[in-house]
Amino acid sequence: MRTTRDTDVLVVGAGPTGLALGIDLARRGVAVLVVERAGALFPGSRGKGIQPRTMEVFDDLGVLDAIRAAGGTYPVGMIWQDGRRAGEHRMFDTAEPTEDAPYNEPWMVPQWRTQRILRARLAELGGEVAFGMELVGLTQDEGGVHAQFASGDAVTARYAVAADGGRSTVRGLLGIGMTGETVDPNPTLVADVRISGLDRDNWHVFPPGEGEGFLAICPLPGTEDFQLVAQFPDGTAPDLSLEGIRKVVGTRSHLAPECVTELRWASDFRPRAALADRFRSGRVFLAGDAAHVHSPAGGQGLNTSVQDAYNLGWKLGAVLRDGADAALLDSYEEERRPVATDMLGLSTRVHRGETRRGGATRQLGLGYRKSPLTRETRTDPGPLRAGDRAPDGTVAGVRLFDAFRGPHWTLLALGGAPAPDPGGRIRVVRGPAPGPYGPGLYLVRPDGYVGWAADTAAGLPDYLARFGRC
Repeated sequence: MRTTRDTDVLVVGAGPTGLALGIDLARRGVAVLVVERAGALFPGSRGKGIQPRTMEVFDDLGVLDAIRAAGGTYPVGMIWQDGRRAGEHRMFDTAEPTEDAPYNEPWMVPQWRTQRILRARLAELGGEVAFGMELVGLTQDEGGVHAQFASGDAVTARYAVAADGGRSTVRGLLGIGMTGETVDPNPTLVADVRISGLDRDNWHVFPPGEGEGFLAICPLPGTEDFQLVAQFPDGTAPDLSLEGIRKVVGTRSHLAPECVTELRWASDFRPRAALADRFRSGRVFLAGDAAHVHSPAGGQGLNTSVQDAYNLGWKLGAVLRDGADAALLDSYEEERRPVATDMLGLSTRVHRGETRRGGATRQLGLGYRKSPLTRETRTDPGPLRAGDRAPDGTVAGVRLFDAFRGPHWTLLALGGAPAPDPGGRIRVVRGPAPGPYGPGLYLVRPDGYVGWAADTAAGLPDYLARFGRC
């Protein structure tokens, strides 16, 4: 039966980006419908690395415990040569957890498990994913966005978000171009397999032989699967069948072809880096791979995408539920496009071996100092400034990440700074200044960045006025 539905926000695409945005909107009381062209969630492991900053986002969205239970740390790389173990290497520079950065190393979770966890959280909040919804038409006017689907169904929303991947239908319908480059012209195979003859403590790497590309086989925590990645420098399209993958394993490793006992999912791609010419057209926003496509090296794509959703969610909530001026939504592109540009460059450099998977890939240093939403008014600010990520810590027995968790603003009055009561839904924490914080007032946005920093409360009401009923 054909239906016509109304909602506040239509999210096209039920990947990590769309599901994270759905969660953030649902917990703010915003009516959201997530639609997905496929009949089920994505079945593969492709985006398996969750960076520390995204772990903090997942903490706030209420899924961190499930994510930690579903995954594990990155295994140590093991390089094989002629059937022998030739040496070890670590995929990422190590970093111990600290009080201000409690999740300081990437966490490995197959993408299909991440999406199941996010969908379960969305359902818990009353949100919905509608499958089998292929978008075929999109128009907009002063009243909203009007979407038509191949099934004959229609949806009208006040805003829409394209979270439908690198080949985004929404982006195409909007006529938004995408500018980029090929990072690696060689086809690459990625597959989830069951395989015998390899331990699950190492990420097994088989360097390229003459005329052949590399082969890497990584155990996926919490499953019996391995993710297999193979490059094809001769430019031929890889065979995605079980027999084709067995041939690759038998040719490039010491394992017999029959050691590959099961093929669960397979795909191929050519690594590229591309950025949408703009992230917004009227009432429609681009997020995730619809806005930027990364090489998988360094694990930046999924993480940058989830953080797009995290940035956009609270702003849509402020406009739709708190009475903020719609001009606030202009800051989404102003803040996220420069970040995406930087992360694309980082991914490409990691892919080409020009830099290591170090501190920058953790994304804890990203921020919005140049954003139009940022106000730094202190006469002598320390290293932590407005626009920066708000670190964790403990103030008067209160863990800051506990104080930040939820769809509200948080005011920190630290080191004897005057402690105003701004009212509304702003949580106030008072006490000594911990760790990287110096004395002063810090207003932390709902997405965990310092929006305003000052020595006194002068100017706070004016700053808050643009965000509606905070």
